[in-house]
Amino acid sequence: MFDTIAQQLLLGLTNGMVFALVALGYTMVYGILEFINFAHGDVFMLSAFFALTLVGAWGLPGMDGAALAGALLAIVALTTVFGAGVNWSVD
Repeated sequence: MFDTIAQQLLLGLTNGMVFALVALGYTMVYGILEFINFAHGDVFMLSAFFALTLVGAWGLPGMDGAALAGALLAIVALTTVFGAGVNWSVD
């Protein structure tokens, strides 16, 4: 029972942080340009699906320890590069 509550709490916090990050991006773009850029959410979504694809392709659920930490760092780096590339191509 406690595991389920802790898992739901962690998922809720994670989703809330993602929503806050997207909202912060919209706020920063609107504050600077006074223009709503809806492509911001699309790039975020594409980057999230790219990261999810890498998680599945590399078999992260079966990893543990240093291999998992290294794979997560590599996914963050590759997803950042992918998002920057998509953003550059949209611009």
